[in-house]
Amino acid sequence: MQINSPLAHVHNGDRIRLSVKNREISLLISDEELAKRAKENPITSPTAERGYKKLFLDTVTQADQGVDFDFLRAAKMVGKTPRK
Repeated sequence: MQINSPLAHVHNGDRIRLSVKNREISLLISDEELAKRAKENPITSPTAERGYKKLFLDTVTQADQGVDFDFLRAAKMVGKTPRK
């Protein structure tokens, strides 16, 4: 799980760029503003000893990997994303 990524510091009104082609999500703020936000509001890693929250924290993939349980992914990827 990616805890202290730039997306952890998004504020209402911030611009975000999504690139499906590059499988990338970017927060469009300056490095200085990002550092300021990270210092003002440090992020701590969530934890759980059991239950759905533990399952989620241990197995859900990041955005660039589909945001799904890792055990639901195909063992082997075949082909590409469908296009119009």
